[in-house]
Amino acid sequence: MTCRVETSERLVALTLDDGPTPEGTAAVLSALERGGARATFFLIGRQIERNPQEVRRILAAGHEVANHSWSHRWMIGRSSRWYDREIARTATLLRRLGARGPLLFRPPFGKKLIGLPLAVRRQGHRLIMWDVAEPDTADPHVYAAHIVERARPGSIILMHVMYRSNRVAREALPLVIDGLRRRGFRIVTVGELLARAEAER
Repeated sequence: MTCRVETSERLVALTLDDGPTPEGTAAVLSALERGGARATFFLIGRQIERNPQEVRRILAAGHEVANHSWSHRWMIGRSSRWYDREIARTATLLRRLGARGPLLFRPPFGKKLIGLPLAVRRQGHRLIMWDVAEPDTADPHVYAAHIVERARPGSIILMHVMYRSNRVAREALPLVIDGLRRRGFRIVTVGELLARAEAER
């Protein structure tokens, strides 16, 4: 399980959970392009099935897609077969739509016990969590400041931006990107962050 990586470089990984949705993808890709940032999108299988074109758009823009389960249900107290199916169905869709390299997995709601990490390993994924979480606030400026102040080299930042209820996070995203850049951070995908950390060893 990875919440943060050790690196001497001023790199942080930006991760965006849920979806994809057409409105969320469009807003986020625009903000990322303007800010020169790359991100990892942890996507839900059933949403991928409904919106495959959004996955293609994310990949075409140079970002990373990752596995956030098929149904986004609590992944505690389930059978091994259920865990395997949730992970494998989404992985199959991501591969079909163009995902390359090792796949990453993040459990819905961040909930995980022994059975799920074992299934993640069986399926050949890497379990990714976070060390900088978004705050509960209605003010985009407070939201952005919370994240920017807590980031450090190797941080993995969690944001939810895909749904209508995530308006504050979408409005905060350009502020987060600008604030991180002012602090000298480069915003990369989780895959790139992991690779850089491995190269330093």
